Parts: sequence; C-alpha cells; structure tokens
Amino acid sequence: MAVVYLAGGCLWGVQEFVKTLPGVISTEAGRVNGSSNDLDGNYDGYAECVKTEFNPEVVSVKSLMTYLFEIIDPYSINQQGEDVGEKYRTGFYSEDSLLLKEAERFILERDDKERIAVEVLPLRNYIKSADEHQNRLERYPEDISYCHIPPTLLNKYT
Repeated sequence: MAVVYLAGGCLWGVQEFVKTLPGVISTEAGRVNGSSNDLDGNYDGYAECVKTEFNPEVVSVKSLMTYLFEIIDPYSINQQGEDVGEKYRTGFYSEDSLLLKEAERFILERDDKERIAVEVLPLRNYIKSADEHQNRLERYPEDISYCHIPPTLLNKYT
C-alpha cells in the first residue's frame, strides 16, 4: 500500500473520480501543503486534495498521473473550471521520495513539460476536510453541475 495526495481543483469531483480507479483502496477529501497548521479552518495556502491510498502492484504512479491529467487542465495556474484561487491549484504530493520521482518522470517525459503547472512536491502538511465534504457527490449527485469534471468521466472506471 502507498499514499499520495492528488490536487485537481474542487475536491468533490476529484474524490468521486479517484475512488473509482483500479487499484485505489481508499480516498479522503482534504487540504495539503498550506502555510499554517491551524486546524480551526485557516486554510491559507492549502490546495484542495484527495488523500489516495492505493496498491502500487495494481496501479502505478504513472497511471495515477495519467488519470489525473484526464480531469485537469495541466497548464492552468490556480484554476480548474470555474474555480479560481490558490486552493484550486493542481499537484501530486507524497512523503515518499520514490513516488515523487515517478511523478516528476511522468512530467519530464511529456513533450509539453515546459507548459505544465502541476506541482510535484513533498507533503508538508495535510488537513482532513469536514465530514460534509467527504464523498460529497455520492451523497448529493445534483452538485455535479458545479464540478469541472464531466459526469462521463466520473463513472468511466467503475
């Protein structure tokens, strides 16, 4: 088992997409790599993310990055769809340096590597989102209209 943190804009859609991927064991909505460790709602500098526990024998980091690139605009800085702001930046975060190197390699092997705005950084800090944000689209499917991810992609791997 391995853990990475995937940021791809609004966490509701990202979690709904990621939890259906082959090899993904569990997901948790949260925020990553902020400028404070304040657990009282101060999310300065944090990116919305999905903590992703996965089986690396079933799904590789390269595959996870490929999946992530299906649902994001990898050239956009601090924006995905209609969501604008630093918290909507895209990224791949981990405490495991080998996983980070695999994600970096994925980007370096692309022809468009100079244009890619996806962060690949060590995990500094993580805050789990409130229960109301966990599996939000599963509980409130009508909120899909707010999401930047096309509904056809949300069920693509189920």
